[in-house]
Amino acid sequence: MANFIYLTGRTLSALAAGMLVAVTAHAGRSCEEKKPTVQTIERGMSLAEQTMRALDASGHQVVLLARAGQDLSRYNLRYSHLGIAYKQPTGNGGHVWRVLHKLNQCGTSVAAIYRQGLGEFFLDDLWRFEAAYAAPSAAAQEKILAVLQNDWHATRLHHRPYSIVSYAWGGMYQQSNQWAIETMAMALAPSVDSRMQAQEWLSRSGYRPTTLKIGPLMRLGGRMTAANVAFYDHPPDKRFSDRIETVTVDSVFAWLAQTGIAEKPVAVRLR
Repeated sequence: MANFIYLTGRTLSALAAGMLVAVTAHAGRSCEEKKPTVQTIERGMSLAEQTMRALDASGHQVVLLARAGQDLSRYNLRYSHLGIAYKQPTGNGGHVWRVLHKLNQCGTSVAAIYRQGLGEFFLDDLWRFEAAYAAPSAAAQEKILAVLQNDWHATRLHHRPYSIVSYAWGGMYQQSNQWAIETMAMALAPSVDSRMQAQEWLSRSGYRPTTLKIGPLMRLGGRMTAANVAFYDHPPDKRFSDRIETVTVDSVFAWLAQTGIAEKPVAVRLR
């Protein structure tokens, strides 16, 4: 199945890159049809600017960047969506920050990979105006950057069929956070050449997904009302005991810090 990268916003400013491109997609947020308010746009752009300043000051060139697009407090989770941000030279001695991440086409069961500016990344119906980033080691950043800059490599492990609660160790679906961590695994481990191998490497490296407590009524309601929610890929013994194991930003950040693959996450809150 073909993979796609949507290269948005090439002619706009460093922060607002791609704002004029209509992208009906989401990850880690609601798909409700509602027009953004002036205040929402201003707050989103302010968060993008603060994040840009923080990333510039950090001295890093690649980070895992999170946003809070949904209220996941019932699951004790703070962030909903993970992308990989990287510094891109502009050719005139300057640079911009771009984010490579996976977005689900609203109302469908498929997704694609997008390159966006920070402005776009934070103008996506946020639940809370807060970001967080975790920086891998300098050597790891170099490896990840090499993958991000090549469209073929960046989409190599992308799998279009999408479920927001896809099984962390499965291959039927792939949600956004899952694509990010599997792609990172491929970049860090030269032997990884498939999603299965990436998951095996992640398991050996100590990654443990979040186990969500989701009962049968909620599972049935979600599957019947949303094309981007499916539970069929979860093993029956876990699914019927209401244990849904999926990749979350919080579990990724915890694993990165525990293993030393990346520094502890740094929060960026709108002032």
